[in-house]
Amino acid sequence: MKTECQLLDRITVNPRIFGGKPIVGGRRLAVEHVLGMLAAGDSIETILEGYPWLERDDVLACIAYAHRMVEHERVEPLIQEAMV
Repeated sequence: MKTECQLLDRITVNPRIFGGKPIVGGRRLAVEHVLGMLAAGDSIETILEGYPWLERDDVLACIAYAHRMVEHERVEPLIQEAMV
């Protein structure tokens, strides 16, 4: 099993590809696309069938990337005063 840092090494950013969005392994597959497929209910196996050059660790790297992006994110509730 790879560490999160090892997985994140599979994600690259190239300003010439997709406007600098994070991509998988220098290819033209955006992390957000993989995450979108997972969010839509696709299994890792289904994604790998659709992208035969992709490896399981690439998909796990996308999940690790998403985790890294939100791990320190905090949402503060908006407190509104009741109107009298």
